Amino acid sequence: MPIPELFHGRLTLPVIGAPMFLASGPELVMAQCKAGVPGVFPSVNARSPGMLEEWLVRIERELEAFRAAHPDAGVAPFGVNLIVHSTNPRLPEDLALVVKHRVPFMVTSVGKPAEAVRAVHAYGGIVFHDVTTVKYAHKAIEAGVDGLILVCAGAGGHAGTLSPFAFVAEVREFWSGPIALAGAISSGRAIRAAEVLGADFAYLGTRFLATTEAHVPDSYKRMIVDHAAADILYTSAFSGVPGNYLRPSIAASGIDAETLVETPGKPALKMFAPEANQPKAWKDIWSAGHGIGTIHEIRSASEVITDLRKEYQEASGGQPSEFIQP
Repeated sequence: MPIPELFHGRLTLPVIGAPMFLASGPELVMAQCKAGVPGVFPSVNARSPGMLEEWLVRIERELEAFRAAHPDAGVAPFGVNLIVHSTNPRLPEDLALVVKHRVPFMVTSVGKPAEAVRAVHAYGGIVFHDVTTVKYAHKAIEAGVDGLILVCAGAGGHAGTLSPFAFVAEVREFWSGPIALAGAISSGRAIRAAEVLGADFAYLGTRFLATTEAHVPDSYKRMIVDHAAADILYTSAFSGVPGNYLRPSIAASGIDAETLVETPGKPALKMFAPEANQPKAWKDIWSAGHGIGTIHEIRSASEVITDLRKEYQEASGGQPSEFIQP
């Protein structure tokens, strides 16, 4: 499948570091990019547009300095994730800053990406869009996106419900462009499996939560290391949109997770009405994908990528994707 020129010769793995609310900041993004994996952060992780601009300047300068000091290294491009739904009050300002700084890579989520696509294409950037259904994949393509991110069952955050086997195959019936696959991918073998299914990239978020650079409490990182897929609950109770959350964090907030499980004739308890004393998704109730069962240490992002690369090369039989650095 055609890979955007932006990525050629600059990646060490066919991987994109997924943007994670609160967790992804300049430190994680730069560590990923320096190790040859595009790092992406949500614009709203910067508390204001002013802080967002500070982050963009810092990332640009530090990555440029790293490239100058390491001319043979494949330094991956960085990206910004924008929520393009009309309920995001910062969308106009954040998009204007993305354009001002000519951010090379944008990931759009939750809404219609057409305006963002036009703005980013005007300076030569590229846009991938998050989708959880085939219907939304069609809509994203109509909006002119350069790539699709298929968010499947088992992904961290607001996950879909489709199997990657079904989702990738069906989208490949009508789309020949780049696909990034998300959902329980936490090893080099799984990255290679995503390619075999027909994806071009694996989209990894949870795997980078238990890293020294992630902006989350150490207790959150330990929870990732100490638990497995059985400790993840899929519920819409906390944000109104179904997502995967760590049961121990739910219990730590004084909530019985079983009251949030939807069964026939019994809807889940809804907790997303604004109340001052209510636990908040992401801040108090922590998210993770089904791939946590193979994460056993808190390490640097560079070390994680080194391990993933070794596993991927072994699974690829020494024949990795042609656009990846040897």
